[in-house]
Amino acid sequence: MPFVSEPVSPLDPAALQAVSDAAVAAAAAAVSLADLAARRRQWTGDQSLIAQANRAIKDLPGPDRAQAGKNMGAVKRRVNEAFETRRGELEEAAASDKLSQEKVDVTWPTDRRPPGARHPLELLQEKIADVFTAMGWTIAEGPELEAEWLNFDALNFGPDHPARQMQDTFFVDPPGSGLVLRTHTSPVQARVLLSQGAPCYVAVPGKVFRTDELDATHTPVFHQVEGLAVDKRLTMADLRGTLDHLADAMFGGGATTRLRPSFFPFTEPSAEMDLACFACGGRDPECRTCGGSGWIEWGGCGMVDPNVLVACGVDPTEYQGFAFGMGIERTLMFRAGVQDMHDMVEGDARFSRNYGVGI
Repeated sequence: MPFVSEPVSPLDPAALQAVSDAAVAAAAAAVSLADLAARRRQWTGDQSLIAQANRAIKDLPGPDRAQAGKNMGAVKRRVNEAFETRRGELEEAAASDKLSQEKVDVTWPTDRRPPGARHPLELLQEKIADVFTAMGWTIAEGPELEAEWLNFDALNFGPDHPARQMQDTFFVDPPGSGLVLRTHTSPVQARVLLSQGAPCYVAVPGKVFRTDELDATHTPVFHQVEGLAVDKRLTMADLRGTLDHLADAMFGGGATTRLRPSFFPFTEPSAEMDLACFACGGRDPECRTCGGSGWIEWGGCGMVDPNVLVACGVDPTEYQGFAFGMGIERTLMFRAGVQDMHDMVEGDARFSRNYGVGI
């Protein structure tokens, strides 16, 4: 496709006709969209004969400019229409080729049925339940739409506690209904104490809701497992032994844990339970998983506050208890190296099939 370099006068109809004929022929000869784009740049770009002739209008005497502009307008319309027409033809041909290549005969018999898979969060929840059932604990369930009193007041959350505000809790209309989407599974523990009394050993896995934005490490709908043991002469040692047993079941024997002092309204004393970093074993000060501390937070725990026992009808002078809560999504992240919460919530069966029927 040779490039014509001789200038053309915008007042020379014969020369303009020859240029436009050549441009139209070039458009018609394009064999692909990329080829068409290259030809269009040659015939309509800044250095093309048509562009040069168009720029020459400004140098013409005043009486000639109107006729030159009319001539160039006709040339540009004809050339642009030719390139647009050819572009439509090539796009249609490309779409037709793609459809023919991707065509599937839906009548062809097949026995290929891609297997589905149970979600790994559900499987992990069942495994956790099995751990506690084997210890003689009861697995309890409760409503996800919960009374505000059970979700907060019975658990020693004061009226002005930040967790009760709209930025943390989904309140249910109408205002003043006293109903919330539960922010933890702890109200189920309160229900068990109110209905069965002490002693009790109960684990509560389930779905909870908080007003978090979905990102790599947070989601407004997630899962927890919480445990409550109320009996005579229970101590922090019993709590530590229970959690160490759960950690071994989740992460393999020899998982290293520690309790770090903390605060929760419903336990006193309270602690955060940390796990030794799986990525660096506590040996890399620049580890991104643990931030160089050597530890990663797993959940909260502590001895049940006497106020909670009183609210649930249990005599705190006779019974003591401990409670704990861990995120199931967080546990799955630690167990399987999942980096992004989006993978857990988007419902892609390819993600779930990595875990088979059990984990």
